[in-house]
Amino acid sequence: MALLPRLAQVSGVLNRGRLIERAMAASGITVDRPAMGVLLTLHMAGEPLRVGEVAHRMQVVGPHITRQLNELERRDLARRVPDPDDQRARLIELTPEGSAATTRYMETILGWLAGSLDDWTPEDRATFGRLLERFVNDFTARIDALGT
Repeated sequence: MALLPRLAQVSGVLNRGRLIERAMAASGITVDRPAMGVLLTLHMAGEPLRVGEVAHRMQVVGPHITRQLNELERRDLARRVPDPDDQRARLIELTPEGSAATTRYMETILGWLAGSLDDWTPEDRATFGRLLERFVNDFTARIDALGT
């Protein structure tokens, strides 16, 4: 039970604290939150993805991604490219500008996170990272199992 208030507190910092909007402003990115999600999904994938795969990873429907992609293309942050395995299909990839913007954003967030751990020992940081990864993986698996 002691975990729930802490999770709510972290959620509050992430949402009410407007972390995403603050990081976008600090890194000079002027897209909306959903478009930032598309950029991050592509960046984390490290390779071009189909619209359906981006939607799956973001847990939204394809038309949502298509709307965001149209705006990202207009801003030259992402583009559609032919799928080398199926010339009828298209993949989405970051442009150099999109990659640079996403990197700036991630560096901003990571800088803030690292700053909050400045007073922690290396052992505490390693333990926290290991336990957080374990928790996220186990919790995700449990929630995913509910859907079956």
